[in-house]
Amino acid sequence: MLMQTHEARLKALREELKRRELHGFVVPISDEHMSEYVGDYAQRLGWLTGFGGSAGFAAVTLTHAAIFVDGRYTVQVRDQVDENLFEYRSIPGDSLGEWLKDVSEAGAKIAYDPWLHTWNWVEALEKQAEPAGITMVPADSNPIDSVWQDQPEPSGAQAIVHTEELAGRTSAEKRAEVADWLCDEGLDAVVVPALDSIAWLLNIRGSDVSHTPVALSYVIAHKDGTAELFIAPEKVTPELTQHLGNAVTVRARDEFVGALGSMEGKKVSVDPDFGVVGIAQALRAGGAKFTFKQDPTILAKAIKNAAEVQGHRDAQARDGAAVSRFLRWLEVTAPAGEIDELAAAAKLEGFRRAHGDLRDTSFDTISAASGHAALPHYKVDEDSNILIPPGSIYLVDSGGQYPAGTTDITRTVWIDTPEGSQPTGEMRDRFTRVLKGHIQIDRAIFPQGTNGGQIDALARQYLWEAGVDYAHGTGHGVGSFLGVHEGPQRIAKPGGGQAGTSQELHAGMILSNEPGYYKAGEFGIRIENLVLTVEQDIDGAEGRFLGFEPLTFVPIDRRLIDKSLLTDGEIAWLDAYHARVREIVAPQLEGDDLAWLERETAPL
Repeated sequence: MLMQTHEARLKALREELKRRELHGFVVPISDEHMSEYVGDYAQRLGWLTGFGGSAGFAAVTLTHAAIFVDGRYTVQVRDQVDENLFEYRSIPGDSLGEWLKDVSEAGAKIAYDPWLHTWNWVEALEKQAEPAGITMVPADSNPIDSVWQDQPEPSGAQAIVHTEELAGRTSAEKRAEVADWLCDEGLDAVVVPALDSIAWLLNIRGSDVSHTPVALSYVIAHKDGTAELFIAPEKVTPELTQHLGNAVTVRARDEFVGALGSMEGKKVSVDPDFGVVGIAQALRAGGAKFTFKQDPTILAKAIKNAAEVQGHRDAQARDGAAVSRFLRWLEVTAPAGEIDELAAAAKLEGFRRAHGDLRDTSFDTISAASGHAALPHYKVDEDSNILIPPGSIYLVDSGGQYPAGTTDITRTVWIDTPEGSQPTGEMRDRFTRVLKGHIQIDRAIFPQGTNGGQIDALARQYLWEAGVDYAHGTGHGVGSFLGVHEGPQRIAKPGGGQAGTSQELHAGMILSNEPGYYKAGEFGIRIENLVLTVEQDIDGAEGRFLGFEPLTFVPIDRRLIDKSLLTDGEIAWLDAYHARVREIVAPQLEGDDLAWLERETAPL
């Protein structure tokens, strides 16, 4: 008999902990690769608590339980998780270590799954727990897996070849680059657990994880340019074997731990952000000399080559036409008040699929009406779904995965009433300030060596002038038919734990440009394009300078613009941007869609 209630699941977990003579367990949203999105088999936190967000964790003892989420999910966690079962805790303000000390007795053994946490995470928690007499214990197997009766199996989908035409470089060239790095570092091998790094290194893709086209696997790359791919046999096709060639040995995924244990005396590198404790433990047990260094594929993957850049442009052109068709449909149909958030998201995906070659959405579409738009990471579901009210702001943040590239775009639009209506002065003021910040990032010119933390304030300055701000980063890296959130680069306020803000920007990096504003319970605004980092040709320049080139081409809603707040230069930017939208998207449209685009891209 399946346990359908979260109360029953929590009780079953506690019984399993008692059986193992443990006093608690930590439950993250994570998989063995520290992926942003995880397969259904790894959704342990959702199964236990009902929480559907993409970040957070729970801690369960024999007598207490709590769920920890950041400010993005303060509302959502209260809607989805029973407060009678789990205390609500906010991070980073509330510490897991402090909570464990408050609810545990001296001598308590709190378990964690060593395949779901990094070394640094465990070390930090041990430092907090040990003074209180609490011992952190790596579990031999995940106790939730022992009580999750209908737990899905990991995906068995076949891995596919990502062609050299789209990748721009052969896997052999990439492996040779990694081999050079290993030699320079005095290392014998590097363990590559991050799924998108594996996909990039070997020029393969998959469909094992929602929104990210990767195949569940591990790689050990060696200093002679060879590599071992550990992957379930059913995922390997003759085409994949031929593509990988003799220099890549294909081994069963369940041989990975044994391979780590057979590297006695070898000097091996593991990425501290993606290499879980289980990998380090296996290397140590086998006598390897391991060290933590950033995965050498991460920066190389972020700097796109000419083929990847062209692929992005092709994908963005197709995506821009689909989103434009959607916005025209929304303008015509939404004023009747009969379109809800889920229906709008489904319609947008339908337009993307109609344009062909869409493999997946690049994340769950944020289809946010009215007050929901004030939640930057809102995720609509059957319980939260509402009709899009006429006479309100609607925000849609969405993207597609195409073999040529990954897209991510946010547009904020005014939903009219049948009688005709206007946004409030406050809405237009805030929208225009967000637009001004967006333009400043797009037009930024900066010397080589600049990082994302140094330019973040350009996007916020006009909001700051009005005494307001937004609580998320301004930009994240984007992959090439890979992760929609890709490091190491990031545009955000420096410090405060914002990973990537100190990473130097390089030509070829793709980032989002997405300032916003959110008025709780009323409306939210975000304008997001993807941009390509490019070299700037400046007469008399003393050194190398960079800037951004927009990749996303969809009209920006002029009904929400207060033209009096724009400078002549900003108006010129908007007119030039819309002219480029018309140039790229118009040939793909016809009839009423084309007429709408021409109207929306006319000079301001």
